[in-house]
Amino acid sequence: MSKISIPIGPQHPLLKEPLSMMVDISGERVLGASLRLGYVHRGIERLAQTRTYTQNVHLIERICGICSHIHTTTYCQAVEAVLGVEIPLRASYLRALMCELERVHSHLLWLGILAKHIGLDTIFMHAWHDRESVLDVMEEISGGRVLHAANQIGGVRFDIDHDHDSMIRSALKKLHEQVAGLLDVIENEPALIARTKGVAPVSPEVIKKYCVVGPMARASGVNVDMRRENPIPPYDQLDFSVVTHPDGDAWSRTYVRVEEIRVSLNLCESILEQLPEGPVNIRVPRRVPAGEVIIRSEAPRGELFYYLRSDGTDKPARLKVRTPTLAALSLLPEQLSAIHVADIPVVLAGVDLCVACADR
Repeated sequence: MSKISIPIGPQHPLLKEPLSMMVDISGERVLGASLRLGYVHRGIERLAQTRTYTQNVHLIERICGICSHIHTTTYCQAVEAVLGVEIPLRASYLRALMCELERVHSHLLWLGILAKHIGLDTIFMHAWHDRESVLDVMEEISGGRVLHAANQIGGVRFDIDHDHDSMIRSALKKLHEQVAGLLDVIENEPALIARTKGVAPVSPEVIKKYCVVGPMARASGVNVDMRRENPIPPYDQLDFSVVTHPDGDAWSRTYVRVEEIRVSLNLCESILEQLPEGPVNIRVPRRVPAGEVIIRSEAPRGELFYYLRSDGTDKPARLKVRTPTLAALSLLPEQLSAIHVADIPVVLAGVDLCVACADR
Protein backbone atom coordinates (compact mmCIF):
# COMPACT_ATOMS: atom_id res chain seq x y z
CA MET A 1 0.00 0.00 0.00
CA SER A 2 1.33 3.44 -0.94
CA LYS A 3 2.40 6.05 1.58
CA ILE A 4 0.37 9.23 2.05
CA SER A 5 1.55 12.35 3.91
CA ILE A 6 -1.18 14.17 5.84
CA PRO A 7 -0.71 17.60 7.46
CA ILE A 8 -1.99 18.16 10.98
CA GLY A 9 -1.97 21.83 11.91
CA PRO A 10 -1.05 24.54 12.39
CA GLN A 11 -4.83 24.93 12.78
CA HIS A 12 -6.61 21.68 13.57
CA PRO A 13 -9.42 20.48 15.88
CA LEU A 14 -6.89 18.26 17.69
CA LEU A 15 -4.68 21.22 18.61
CA LYS A 16 -5.50 23.92 21.14
CA GLU A 17 -2.47 25.92 19.96
CA PRO A 18 -0.65 26.24 16.61
CA LEU A 19 1.63 23.31 15.85
CA SER A 20 2.44 21.78 12.47
CA MET A 21 3.04 18.09 11.87
CA MET A 22 3.34 16.02 8.72
CA VAL A 23 2.19 12.46 9.36
CA ASP A 24 3.07 9.64 6.96
CA ILE A 25 0.44 6.90 6.82
CA SER A 26 -0.14 3.71 4.90
CA GLY A 27 -3.70 2.49 5.20
CA GLU A 28 -4.55 2.72 8.90
CA ARG A 29 -0.94 2.59 10.08
CA VAL A 30 1.17 5.62 10.96
CA LEU A 31 4.70 5.22 9.61
CA GLY A 32 6.29 8.36 11.03
CA ALA A 33 5.96 12.11 11.51
CA SER A 34 7.86 15.38 11.40
CA LEU A 35 7.30 18.44 13.55
CA ARG A 36 7.54 22.21 13.05
CA LEU A 37 7.38 24.82 15.80
CA GLY A 38 7.55 28.61 15.91
CA TYR A 39 4.00 29.76 15.19
CA VAL A 40 3.44 31.56 18.51
CA HIS A 41 6.95 32.86 19.23
CA ARG A 42 6.57 36.14 21.14
CA GLY A 43 10.17 36.97 22.05
CA ILE A 44 9.45 37.09 25.77
CA GLU A 45 13.05 36.42 26.81
CA ARG A 46 14.24 39.39 24.74
CA LEU A 47 11.40 41.58 26.00
CA ALA A 48 12.41 40.77 29.59
CA GLN A 49 15.76 42.50 29.01
CA THR A 50 13.96 45.78 28.26
CA ARG A 51 11.77 45.78 31.37
CA THR A 52 12.54 46.13 35.06
CA TYR A 53 12.54 43.11 37.35
CA THR A 54 9.18 44.18 38.79
CA GLN A 55 7.59 44.72 35.37
CA ASN A 56 8.83 41.30 34.28
CA VAL A 57 6.70 39.55 36.91
CA HIS A 58 3.61 40.45 34.88
CA LEU A 59 5.32 39.60 31.58
CA ILE A 60 6.53 36.18 32.77
CA GLU A 61 3.03 35.32 34.01
CA ARG A 62 1.89 35.47 30.40
CA ILE A 63 4.25 32.77 29.18
CA CYS A 64 1.50 30.24 29.90
CA GLY A 65 -2.20 30.62 30.61
CA ILE A 66 -2.47 27.24 32.35
CA CYS A 67 0.58 27.28 34.63
CA SER A 68 1.08 31.03 34.98
CA HIS A 69 1.73 30.98 38.74
CA ILE A 70 4.66 28.52 38.69
CA HIS A 71 6.39 30.72 36.09
CA THR A 72 6.23 33.82 38.27
CA THR A 73 7.13 31.76 41.34
CA THR A 74 10.29 30.43 39.68
CA TYR A 75 11.20 33.84 38.29
CA CYS A 76 10.76 35.55 41.67
CA GLN A 77 12.83 32.84 43.35
CA ALA A 78 15.60 33.49 40.83
CA VAL A 79 15.60 37.26 41.47
CA GLU A 80 15.45 36.73 45.24
CA ALA A 81 18.40 34.32 45.03
CA VAL A 82 20.56 36.90 43.24
CA LEU A 83 19.43 39.56 45.71
CA GLY A 84 20.37 37.23 48.57
CA VAL A 85 17.05 37.75 50.38
CA GLU A 86 14.87 35.19 52.13
CA ILE A 87 11.13 35.72 51.88
CA PRO A 88 8.81 35.15 54.86
CA LEU A 89 7.96 31.50 55.45
CA ARG A 90 4.25 32.22 55.23
CA ALA A 91 4.78 33.60 51.73
CA SER A 92 6.57 30.39 50.69
CA TYR A 93 3.65 28.30 51.91
CA LEU A 94 1.12 30.48 50.10
CA ARG A 95 3.15 30.22 46.88
CA ALA A 96 3.18 26.43 47.24
CA LEU A 97 -0.57 26.35 47.90
CA MET A 98 -1.24 28.16 44.62
CA CYS A 99 1.26 25.92 42.79
CA GLU A 100 -0.54 22.76 43.94
CA LEU A 101 -3.97 24.16 43.11
CA GLU A 102 -2.59 25.05 39.69
CA ARG A 103 -1.31 21.49 39.24
CA VAL A 104 -4.79 20.14 40.05
CA HIS A 105 -6.54 22.39 37.57
CA SER A 106 -3.93 21.70 34.88
CA HIS A 107 -4.26 17.91 35.22
CA LEU A 108 -8.07 18.09 35.23
CA LEU A 109 -7.97 20.26 32.11
CA TRP A 110 -5.67 17.69 30.48
CA LEU A 111 -7.93 14.77 31.43
CA GLY A 112 -10.90 16.54 29.90
CA ILE A 113 -9.03 17.18 26.65
CA LEU A 114 -7.91 13.54 26.42
CA ALA A 115 -11.47 12.32 27.02
CA LYS A 116 -12.88 14.75 24.44
CA HIS A 117 -10.35 13.63 21.82
CA ILE A 118 -11.37 9.98 22.14
CA GLY A 119 -15.11 10.63 22.33
CA LEU A 120 -15.70 10.16 26.07
CA ASP A 121 -17.69 13.35 26.62
CA THR A 122 -19.02 12.35 30.05
CA ILE A 123 -15.50 12.16 31.49
CA PHE A 124 -14.70 15.47 29.78
CA MET A 125 -17.68 17.20 31.42
CA HIS A 126 -16.97 15.75 34.87
CA ALA A 127 -13.27 16.67 34.74
CA TRP A 128 -13.93 20.24 33.64
CA HIS A 129 -16.74 20.62 36.15
CA ASP A 130 -14.31 19.64 38.91
CA ARG A 131 -11.70 22.01 37.49
CA GLU A 132 -14.14 24.91 37.84
CA SER A 133 -14.21 24.47 41.62
CA VAL A 134 -10.39 24.75 41.68
CA LEU A 135 -10.49 27.92 39.59
CA ASP A 136 -13.15 29.33 41.92
CA VAL A 137 -10.82 28.79 44.89
CA MET A 138 -7.87 30.40 43.10
CA GLU A 139 -10.02 33.37 42.09
CA GLU A 140 -11.34 33.79 45.63
CA ILE A 141 -7.90 33.97 47.22
CA SER A 142 -5.94 35.78 44.49
CA GLY A 143 -8.55 37.62 42.42
CA GLY A 144 -7.74 35.88 39.12
CA ARG A 145 -8.85 32.64 37.52
CA VAL A 146 -6.10 32.41 34.90
CA LEU A 147 -3.59 35.19 35.58
CA HIS A 148 -3.48 35.49 39.35
CA ALA A 149 -0.94 38.30 39.90
CA ALA A 150 -0.22 36.51 43.18
CA ASN A 151 3.57 36.83 43.25
CA GLN A 152 5.89 39.75 43.77
CA ILE A 153 9.64 39.85 44.28
CA GLY A 154 9.92 39.43 48.03
CA GLY A 155 6.77 37.38 48.63
CA VAL A 156 3.13 37.33 47.59
CA ARG A 157 0.42 39.95 47.14
CA PHE A 158 -2.35 38.07 48.93
CA ASP A 159 -3.10 36.42 52.25
CA ILE A 160 -5.78 34.05 53.47
CA ASP A 161 -7.93 34.36 56.58
CA HIS A 162 -10.15 31.94 58.51
CA ASP A 163 -12.99 32.21 55.98
CA HIS A 164 -10.62 31.42 53.10
CA ASP A 165 -9.23 28.47 55.05
CA SER A 166 -12.69 27.00 55.59
CA MET A 167 -13.66 27.53 51.96
CA ILE A 168 -10.48 25.86 50.66
CA ARG A 169 -10.86 22.87 53.01
CA SER A 170 -14.47 22.38 51.93
CA ALA A 171 -13.46 22.47 48.24
CA LEU A 172 -10.57 20.03 48.85
CA LYS A 173 -12.87 17.55 50.60
CA LYS A 174 -15.32 17.59 47.69
CA LEU A 175 -12.50 17.30 45.15
CA HIS A 176 -11.11 14.23 46.92
CA GLU A 177 -14.46 12.49 46.40
CA GLN A 178 -14.75 13.56 42.78
CA VAL A 179 -11.18 12.55 41.90
CA ALA A 180 -11.74 9.14 43.50
CA GLY A 181 -14.63 8.71 41.06
CA LEU A 182 -12.47 9.75 38.12
CA LEU A 183 -9.76 7.29 39.13
CA ASP A 184 -12.34 4.52 39.35
CA VAL A 185 -13.42 5.33 35.79
CA ILE A 186 -9.82 5.28 34.53
CA GLU A 187 -9.16 1.88 36.11
CA ASN A 188 -12.45 0.25 35.07
CA GLU A 189 -14.01 2.00 32.07
CA PRO A 190 -13.64 -0.44 29.12
CA ALA A 191 -13.75 2.25 26.41
CA LEU A 192 -11.01 4.35 27.98
CA ILE A 193 -8.85 1.31 28.68
CA ALA A 194 -9.27 0.06 25.10
CA ARG A 195 -8.23 3.45 23.69
CA THR A 196 -5.20 3.98 25.95
CA LYS A 197 -3.76 0.64 27.15
CA GLY A 198 -0.67 -0.27 25.17
CA VAL A 199 -0.86 2.87 22.99
CA ALA A 200 2.46 4.58 22.18
CA PRO A 201 4.55 3.12 25.02
CA VAL A 202 7.84 4.91 25.73
CA SER A 203 10.73 3.18 27.48
CA PRO A 204 12.73 4.82 30.28
CA GLU A 205 15.79 4.80 27.99
CA VAL A 206 13.97 6.87 25.36
CA ILE A 207 12.64 9.23 28.04
CA LYS A 208 16.19 9.88 29.26
CA LYS A 209 17.53 10.18 25.70
CA TYR A 210 15.10 13.03 24.96
CA CYS A 211 15.36 14.51 28.48
CA VAL A 212 11.59 14.26 28.96
CA VAL A 213 10.42 15.28 32.43
CA GLY A 214 7.31 15.46 34.56
CA PRO A 215 4.30 13.12 34.34
CA MET A 216 5.46 11.86 30.93
CA ALA A 217 8.72 10.62 32.48
CA ARG A 218 7.11 9.29 35.64
CA ALA A 219 4.57 7.32 33.58
CA SER A 220 7.55 5.46 32.09
CA GLY A 221 9.00 4.63 35.50
CA VAL A 222 11.53 7.50 35.65
CA ASN A 223 11.29 8.62 39.26
CA VAL A 224 12.06 12.34 39.11
CA ASP A 225 10.30 15.33 40.68
CA MET A 226 11.90 18.72 41.34
CA ARG A 227 9.82 19.18 44.49
CA ARG A 228 11.86 16.33 45.95
CA GLU A 229 15.15 16.60 44.03
CA ASN A 230 15.52 20.36 44.45
CA PRO A 231 13.24 21.23 47.38
CA ILE A 232 12.68 24.95 47.80
CA PRO A 233 10.77 25.88 50.97
CA PRO A 234 8.25 24.76 52.00
CA TYR A 235 8.64 21.48 50.07
CA ASP A 236 11.54 20.51 52.28
CA GLN A 237 9.03 20.49 55.17
CA LEU A 238 6.19 18.68 53.37
CA ASP A 239 5.69 14.94 53.09
CA PHE A 240 4.44 13.68 49.72
CA SER A 241 4.87 10.72 47.37
CA VAL A 242 6.08 10.76 43.76
CA VAL A 243 3.68 8.81 41.55
CA THR A 244 5.23 6.54 38.89
CA HIS A 245 4.09 3.72 36.62
CA PRO A 246 6.30 1.29 34.70
CA ASP A 247 4.30 0.76 31.47
CA GLY A 248 4.90 4.12 29.75
CA ASP A 249 1.75 3.96 27.59
CA ALA A 250 -1.16 6.41 27.26
CA TRP A 251 -3.07 4.73 30.08
CA SER A 252 -0.06 5.08 32.42
CA ARG A 253 0.17 8.78 31.61
CA THR A 254 -3.51 9.12 32.51
CA TYR A 255 -3.15 7.17 35.75
CA VAL A 256 -0.08 9.14 36.88
CA ARG A 257 -1.71 12.51 36.35
CA VAL A 258 -4.92 11.63 38.18
CA GLU A 259 -2.96 10.14 41.09
CA GLU A 260 -0.88 13.33 41.16
CA ILE A 261 -4.11 15.28 41.64
CA ARG A 262 -4.70 13.33 44.85
CA VAL A 263 -1.12 14.00 45.98
CA SER A 264 -1.57 17.74 45.32
CA LEU A 265 -4.87 17.83 47.22
CA ASN A 266 -3.12 16.21 50.20
CA LEU A 267 -0.30 18.74 49.90
CA CYS A 268 -2.81 21.60 49.96
CA GLU A 269 -4.26 20.21 53.19
CA SER A 270 -0.78 19.87 54.70
CA ILE A 271 0.07 23.45 53.71
CA LEU A 272 -3.07 24.74 55.44
CA GLU A 273 -2.27 22.69 58.54
CA GLN A 274 1.33 23.94 58.74
CA LEU A 275 0.77 27.51 57.51
CA PRO A 276 2.88 29.72 59.81
CA GLU A 277 1.93 33.17 61.02
CA GLY A 278 3.80 36.26 59.87
CA PRO A 279 4.08 38.73 56.99
CA VAL A 280 3.57 37.70 53.37
CA ASN A 281 6.20 39.92 51.74
CA ILE A 282 9.26 42.06 52.36
CA ARG A 283 10.68 45.13 50.66
CA VAL A 284 13.55 44.47 48.26
CA PRO A 285 15.88 46.79 46.28
CA ARG A 286 14.93 47.70 42.72
CA ARG A 287 18.49 47.17 41.53
CA VAL A 288 19.79 43.63 41.61
CA PRO A 289 23.53 43.11 42.20
CA ALA A 290 25.59 41.49 39.47
CA GLY A 291 25.37 37.70 39.50
CA GLU A 292 23.67 34.72 37.95
CA VAL A 293 21.52 31.86 39.16
CA ILE A 294 19.66 28.76 37.97
CA ILE A 295 16.35 27.84 39.60
CA ARG A 296 14.47 24.61 38.87
CA SER A 297 10.91 23.92 39.96
CA GLU A 298 8.21 21.35 39.24
CA ALA A 299 5.55 22.76 36.93
CA PRO A 300 2.42 20.70 36.15
CA ARG A 301 4.19 19.33 33.06
CA GLY A 302 7.58 18.77 34.70
CA GLU A 303 10.85 20.53 35.41
CA LEU A 304 10.80 24.27 34.76
CA PHE A 305 14.27 25.77 34.31
CA TYR A 306 15.06 29.48 34.77
CA TYR A 307 18.49 31.03 34.20
CA LEU A 308 18.87 34.67 35.28
CA ARG A 309 21.93 36.90 34.90
CA SER A 310 22.15 40.39 36.37
CA ASP A 311 24.60 43.16 35.46
CA GLY A 312 23.82 45.29 38.51
CA THR A 313 21.02 47.41 36.98
CA ASP A 314 17.24 47.28 37.47
CA LYS A 315 16.81 45.16 34.31
CA PRO A 316 18.03 41.58 33.74
CA ALA A 317 20.98 41.14 31.39
CA ARG A 318 19.67 37.72 30.33
CA LEU A 319 16.70 35.54 31.15
CA LYS A 320 16.52 32.01 29.76
CA VAL A 321 13.49 29.77 30.25
CA ARG A 322 13.32 26.06 29.46
CA THR A 323 9.84 24.66 29.78
CA PRO A 324 9.01 20.93 30.12
CA THR A 325 6.90 20.92 26.96
CA LEU A 326 9.89 21.41 24.65
CA ALA A 327 11.40 18.01 25.47
CA ALA A 328 8.02 16.32 25.22
CA LEU A 329 7.48 17.88 21.79
CA SER A 330 10.81 16.53 20.55
CA LEU A 331 9.60 13.04 21.43
CA LEU A 332 6.40 13.35 19.36
CA PRO A 333 7.83 12.10 16.02
CA GLU A 334 9.03 8.94 17.75
CA GLN A 335 5.66 8.40 19.42
CA LEU A 336 3.84 8.98 16.14
CA SER A 337 5.18 5.84 14.51
CA ALA A 338 3.96 2.26 14.41
CA ILE A 339 0.52 3.25 15.73
CA HIS A 340 -2.97 3.35 14.20
CA VAL A 341 -4.34 6.57 12.73
CA ALA A 342 -7.12 6.54 15.33
CA ASP A 343 -4.48 6.69 18.07
CA ILE A 344 -3.01 10.02 16.91
CA PRO A 345 -5.38 12.07 19.14
CA VAL A 346 -4.45 9.89 22.14
CA VAL A 347 -0.74 10.48 21.57
CA LEU A 348 -1.13 14.24 21.11
CA ALA A 349 -3.33 14.60 24.18
CA GLY A 350 -1.04 12.37 26.25
CA VAL A 351 1.88 14.77 25.83
CA ASP A 352 -0.13 17.60 27.47
CA LEU A 353 1.09 20.17 24.97
CA CYS A 354 1.62 23.79 25.94
CA VAL A 355 2.95 25.33 22.75
CA ALA A 356 2.88 28.87 24.15
CA CYS A 357 5.24 27.73 26.90
CA ALA A 358 7.61 26.06 24.45
CA ASP A 359 7.64 28.84 21.85
CA ARG A 360 7.44 31.91 24.15
